[in-house]
Amino acid sequence: MTVALVVATTAGCASMRPSACLPGQHGAVQELLYFGADKPAGQVTPQDWTDFLADTVTPRFPAGLTTWQASGQWRSDAGSLVREPSYVLSLVHPPGAGSETAIGEIVDAYKRRFQQEAVLRVRSPACMSL
Repeated sequence: MTVALVVATTAGCASMRPSACLPGQHGAVQELLYFGADKPAGQVTPQDWTDFLADTVTPRFPAGLTTWQASGQWRSDAGSLVREPSYVLSLVHPPGAGSETAIGEIVDAYKRRFQQEAVLRVRSPACMSL
């Protein structure tokens, strides 16, 4: 399991402004990305995940990130419950087009590399301080 603290500072949020940040805090965006680990020919291994973080995620968010393994479930189009191991990536970053583009590139790269139909993305306004 890879764990690191996100280090990012901003002057404020544009479209995702938190209601009010305390003195010494700055507006930011928190992203939670959920990556399924089952693929047509096996699973995304811990080494596959580590390599993906190193060559795809870290270059786009070099200030830091947090990740953990999880167990997830979802309902298929046919109505059956599907359970699978997954990886969760947490990023805290400044708002803006650059971060938005980088997140999209990460999601697209994972889907291509590991034959995934989707990556769940949860985006929330946040206040952060270091």
